[in-house]
Amino acid sequence: MEQSGTPSGSQSVDRAAALLDVVVSSAEPRTFTSLVDELGLAKSTTSRLLHALERGRLVQRDRDGSFRAGALFAVYAARQSAVHDLAELLQPTLDRLAELTGETATFAVPRGAGVVQVAQADGRFLLGATNWIGVEVPPHCSAQGKVCYAFDRLALPVGPLERRTEATIVDPDALEDELADVRRRGWAATWEELEVGLAAVAAPVRSAGGAVVGALSISGPTARIPTDRLPRLAALVAEHASLVSTQLGYARKAGAA
Repeated sequence: MEQSGTPSGSQSVDRAAALLDVVVSSAEPRTFTSLVDELGLAKSTTSRLLHALERGRLVQRDRDGSFRAGALFAVYAARQSAVHDLAELLQPTLDRLAELTGETATFAVPRGAGVVQVAQADGRFLLGATNWIGVEVPPHCSAQGKVCYAFDRLALPVGPLERRTEATIVDPDALEDELADVRRRGWAATWEELEVGLAAVAAPVRSAGGAVVGALSISGPTARIPTDRLPRLAALVAEHASLVSTQLGYARKAGAA
């Protein structure tokens, strides 16, 4: 519970930061009462801090009076530098995955109707050392695109899908079945669906509120990544994606993918 007495300036900042963290990290808007209960602050203190955060556009109220992240976060998220900052955060993880697997590791974010690679670490092999930065690929035949479809970061396509190889999923119903598997196991895979001889696995990276902000992936030639290696690589990628998500403030709920 809150201690008595007038808080110092640093205490006020700490309390405001804790309050902001709870609001921004929550998947749903937070009521005033729930914030008081969770943080153990006096109602008067909570009200004063929330008013200050509102004035700074760090939180805002919805029609029901509940609090959610404010407009300033939307302004930052819209900046290109926000993606750059995220890519910088991911780089050590990409480097680690490339070193552990020998394959190319990339991070992609949803953009428009597709996914775009924004960060990469090259593997140790010459074969497969493609520069994917800035490359946009059809989401239905990429592992990262399937992740974004499965976790509602991209609108599902309507009608027949582009066939890139004989293995490409072109039937929307078949893609829906595949995405259900992605949600169940927490990772996606492709094997010669985008290009003959290319395999990939990907897992979601989540923000503090639980939304998928992008997908972490390993890709390489099928000669080095046979189908029976996909689950092992996927488990490794999912583990590292989970660690990055934790860095972003995501706390995985029991039973969640």
